[in-house]
Amino acid sequence: MHDTKLLAATIEAIVVERPDPAQSPQHLCLDKAYDNPTGQAAAEAAGYIPHIRRIGEEKLDTNGNKRHPARRWVVERTLAWLQKCRAILIRYDKNPANYRGLIQLACARCGRLHWPRRGRLKWPHPPSGFLSFG
Repeated sequence: MHDTKLLAATIEAIVVERPDPAQSPQHLCLDKAYDNPTGQAAAEAAGYIPHIRRIGEEKLDTNGNKRHPARRWVVERTLAWLQKCRAILIRYDKNPANYRGLIQLACARCGRLHWPRRGRLKWPHPPSGFLSFG
C-alpha cells in the first residue's frame, strides 16, 4: 500500500505527546508523493500546517540555480550495515541497555570500516557525534 493512503493512520499512531496545535502551530514537511488532496487533508485534519513540495517543482538555491538532490540512501545504507551483525538483527539481549551498547559498538565498527570512504563523501573531518558513545 502506498504511503499516502496511510498518512492519517500514521499521524494518529504518533506516541509522542504533542503540544496543542491551537496554541503553538506545528508544521509537517512532506515530499512530492503526498502532493494530492488526501495528503493535504490528512495533515490539516491533524492540526498541522502542511508543507508539500509540488510535483514537477525543482529545488532551487537562493540564486535560483538547481540544487543537488539530498542523499536519501544514507539511512538505508547504515541500516544495511548494521544488519550484518546477527545479534542486532535478531536481538538476543533482553536488557535494553545491553542492546543499546551493542548497537553503539556496531555503529563504531561500521564507522571504522567505512571511514576510508570519507574522501569520496567529502567529509573534511568526522561529523558531530561520529563514534560518540554519549
